[in-house]
Amino acid sequence: MAARSQARTAKETAQDRYPRPVVSTAEAEWIWRQLSVQAMEDGAKPETVRLAVVVGLARASGARYGGLLRCRLSALDLDSGWVTIEHGKHRVPRRHGLDRGTVLVLRRWLRVRQELCAELEGSVPDALLLTVHHTHDNGVTVVAGLPITRQGLVLSWRRFVHRTNARYAGRRPPLPTRFEQVRRVWDT
Repeated sequence: MAARSQARTAKETAQDRYPRPVVSTAEAEWIWRQLSVQAMEDGAKPETVRLAVVVGLARASGARYGGLLRCRLSALDLDSGWVTIEHGKHRVPRRHGLDRGTVLVLRRWLRVRQELCAELEGSVPDALLLTVHHTHDNGVTVVAGLPITRQGLVLSWRRFVHRTNARYAGRRPPLPTRFEQVRRVWDT
């Protein structure tokens, strides 16, 4: 009897935590405005520009990290203002329109991306999202300009959240450390 009671309690606890609550649309748009403005400033960090691209594409498509990581340069048509993203585990391609702000941030990212790839030997990766500084993978140093991993995006998002939460402490509610809670606002 006690085991059944504990199992029920664990199940109820899990239901309370997952799915985690989604931020409001106003909060998600505030995040987009913050990142897009920071990305367009002179001397913006490449990580900030890349994160603005992630948020802008999620805003336009509702794509999860997996879909964004699969996005290639060939999937972009910035002159026409659209992107094709493969969604879900079946990788269903869908075409999404991009607003002017997202196109501007993407153009900025393409310039930053080109600088990151300048020192690479061999062919330049076709992946849209790349690492912005040297990282370590199982004890091996990985140079900047290579395709980023899901974990790299998770850490980048958390760094942004911690910096922003510290900057606006006491003046606004803290941002969630899970990007999913923001992305689901724009899920189409």
